[in-house]
Amino acid sequence: MLTLGSLGFTAPWLLLGLLALPILWLILRAVPPAPVRRLFPGVILLLGLKDDEQVSDRTPWWLLLLRMLAVAGVIIGLAGPVLNPETEEEAGTGPLLIVIDASWASAADWSARQDALDAALAQATRESRPVALLRLTAPEQPEFQSADAIRARLTGILPAAWEPTDTDMARSADFLPDGPFDTLWLSDGLARASRNAVLSALEGHGAVRVIESPRSLMAMHPAEFDAGNVVLTAQRLGGMGERTISVVAHGVDPSGSPAVLARVPATFPVDSAQASVELSLPSELRARINRFEIEGQRSAGAVSLPDDSLRRREVALIAGREDREGLELLSPLHYLTKALAPTADLLDGSLAEILPANPDVIVLADVATLSEAEEAGLLDWVEKGGMLLRFAGPRLAASDISRAEENPLMPVRLRVGGRTVGGAMSWGEPKELAEFPQDSPFFGLPVTGEVTVSAQVMAQPDPTLADRVIASLSDGTPLVTRKRIGAGQVVLVHVTANAEWSSLPLSGLFVQMLERLSVSSANEAPNAEDLAGTIWQPVSVLNGFGELEKADTLPGVTGEDLAAAPLGSELQPGLYQGEDRSLARNVIGADTQLAAMDWPARIAVTGLERPQETPLSGYLLGLATLLLVADVIASLALSGRLRSAGTTVAGIGLALMLVPQDAPAQSASEEAFAIRAASEVTLAHVLTGDSALDDMAQAGLLGLSETLFFRTSVEPAEPIGVNLETDELAFFPLLYWPVTPDQPTPSDEAYAKLNAYLRSGGMILFDTRDADVARFGASSPNGRKLQALAAPLDIPPLEPIPADHVLTRTFYLLQDFPGRYNVRDVWVEAAPPDAELVEGMPFRNLNDNVTPVVIGGNDWAAAWAMDNRGTPLFPVGRGFAGERQRELAYRFGVNLVMHVLTGNYKSDQVHVPALLDRLGQ
Repeated sequence: MLTLGSLGFTAPWLLLGLLALPILWLILRAVPPAPVRRLFPGVILLLGLKDDEQVSDRTPWWLLLLRMLAVAGVIIGLAGPVLNPETEEEAGTGPLLIVIDASWASAADWSARQDALDAALAQATRESRPVALLRLTAPEQPEFQSADAIRARLTGILPAAWEPTDTDMARSADFLPDGPFDTLWLSDGLARASRNAVLSALEGHGAVRVIESPRSLMAMHPAEFDAGNVVLTAQRLGGMGERTISVVAHGVDPSGSPAVLARVPATFPVDSAQASVELSLPSELRARINRFEIEGQRSAGAVSLPDDSLRRREVALIAGREDREGLELLSPLHYLTKALAPTADLLDGSLAEILPANPDVIVLADVATLSEAEEAGLLDWVEKGGMLLRFAGPRLAASDISRAEENPLMPVRLRVGGRTVGGAMSWGEPKELAEFPQDSPFFGLPVTGEVTVSAQVMAQPDPTLADRVIASLSDGTPLVTRKRIGAGQVVLVHVTANAEWSSLPLSGLFVQMLERLSVSSANEAPNAEDLAGTIWQPVSVLNGFGELEKADTLPGVTGEDLAAAPLGSELQPGLYQGEDRSLARNVIGADTQLAAMDWPARIAVTGLERPQETPLSGYLLGLATLLLVADVIASLALSGRLRSAGTTVAGIGLALMLVPQDAPAQSASEEAFAIRAASEVTLAHVLTGDSALDDMAQAGLLGLSETLFFRTSVEPAEPIGVNLETDELAFFPLLYWPVTPDQPTPSDEAYAKLNAYLRSGGMILFDTRDADVARFGASSPNGRKLQALAAPLDIPPLEPIPADHVLTRTFYLLQDFPGRYNVRDVWVEAAPPDAELVEGMPFRNLNDNVTPVVIGGNDWAAAWAMDNRGTPLFPVGRGFAGERQRELAYRFGVNLVMHVLTGNYKSDQVHVPALLDRLGQ
């Protein structure tokens, strides 16, 4: 390639054609233009005369210049001019291996890296160089192929959420092809000891050139909990001036929708690589946080995922006896308090006071007898996910609890009395602990001889006993048993919570066992020994850009790997769930220190920011074409053959048609649609492709809109039919979807819009219009089509409208919801499990979100439909009963729209007196 300043030529030999321009000038100058022809009768007198001296006129100089410029444009355009071409050092002739780190540190400026990679591939295409690609985060055997083949799949190359491990680097060096080749290395800028070995191997094959981003790199350390505050620490690499960043806490609001829960500034002092900030949040808000991130930094390293270590559990401690004065070490709660106080919020009080607070764990130390009310409340709390941890003691051993029959709040039946070993009046020595079984949550914890047991309550042999033992003594007698109840569990430790019956509370194993049971939240990251023998299932993982993705298809990992193994494709950064707790594995650890790569002086390093190569051939050839068209027009004008201005305009128009035009502007119809839909409250219906059904749906929503206008403060605009594939749905509070067996199924893009519409508060009214022949379900073609249409939608569990649902009273008091047909089967979102009817109230407190879907088959649009004069279009029932049914249909439509627009405000307590008065109660 010939380079002249910032301009290069891929075929410079064609420029020799410019030497012919002076000769062409002389030839064109010697040839006169075509003579002008005039009709003149007197010219007959000149016939037969001779003019011995003939002088040829010359072509005008400006026309010659026009032609020279056109020819020069063609010659230069064919020479392949390129603006800002690669330099001599960047060019080459042999095979080219492109090495990319493709780690999380590359994600922040990945688009710029793709541009640099695309430019390198374009240059290789011009130079006919074969290219191979090697990703260090996912090394595979590179194969040389055409640059265009790699360029075609460039968009599918994405950064990983981890760095290349030492194993990855060693495999990459082993995969290098044989023979000479040059290397272009797109580096993430981070120092790695294993990088030098790969660099030496690459230099053994040819020249190595590095492209590296000069921008500073930001990363987040794992969040820590200290003195009631969340401590957030950010780290940077490069740019040592003072800088303030924003750290954002993302999570969900009380309704379950994604939201920013907190935003706090953090400042890097001058010449400091770290910035720390404390965030004070209540425990309820901390529990809803799912990630912290540095705002504006799009990489997995700038994200920190919290786990149970950030959330201090609430633990209630209840003892069966009062502490004896002067004997604090004999208190049943002394060792529990010491073990749990640093990592949990301890609650004190009676069961009646504690249960309404809904703690995570309730500990009963030697509590034997519970009242019926306490037992019922405690059982209900456990079934909803609570954990009841019980310790034995003299009271429990002397009681009759769980003797003949298993108590609901005990995991096993107990023998009378218990067992004492190692005392003066007993046989045998104190018993030691046996190794924990593989299915126990304590599996992997080291068992030492320092823990001995001198007394315990004994479990009755039962068929279920073996499945409920999670720790036992060396002679096989159960030490800890567990039983699951609903979503919660009951655990019994067969010794006391103090040191009277065993030395377990005096050992470090006691704290570790509490952590394994998730009674406390560990502030420090667990080590491999703590997690030995456990399996952890990934719940969600980070991609290279710091976005959370579901991990349903990924296999579980062992606790040892989760604690100590390097991140990679088999252990991705994310949130992992154990049997009773969750752990986060972040890209940046608590001790991670970022360091910049120091390349040897012999390696050429350039930045990502460089002028983009721009081929100019097309522009020059297009300009030459325009000049040649102008030459034709000028020649016709000089010869007198261009007789009208219209011909001139046509020629100019033809020339302009040859110039490429930009893409058309945004369609005005889309803007008009948005303005029309957003200017007023607008109801919409889904276009099904059946013109008769679509017209009926339009008329039905028009009738409902008129009813709303005259009876409520809502003044809707004219309804709109929407195309799910092309139209925006966010403008419409209610979408009426009539179902037919042969209507087309929406595309994946349309379903994505529909799911976003439902999650943002919209409502879809599905109407199968077949209640006269079938009830809700798949017993009709319309019902089967509805199931197929609704399958990809994010629809919550459904139930028939209960008598106390807010739809029965948003505007009118209703118990039936007829349309053209009158069937009671209308389905809405199911009430939450904890929604119970309070004594003295006419309905449950369902002050939650608007139901996203309403499903029925009563053909409501036909009952609502009216023409422009307000005349109903379709008959409903017979006589007065039919008109009454149509009136109830209008009332149901009003309630539906008011429910969408106002939510469940009618469930608030303030409306109870008025509703009771109207109900006559």
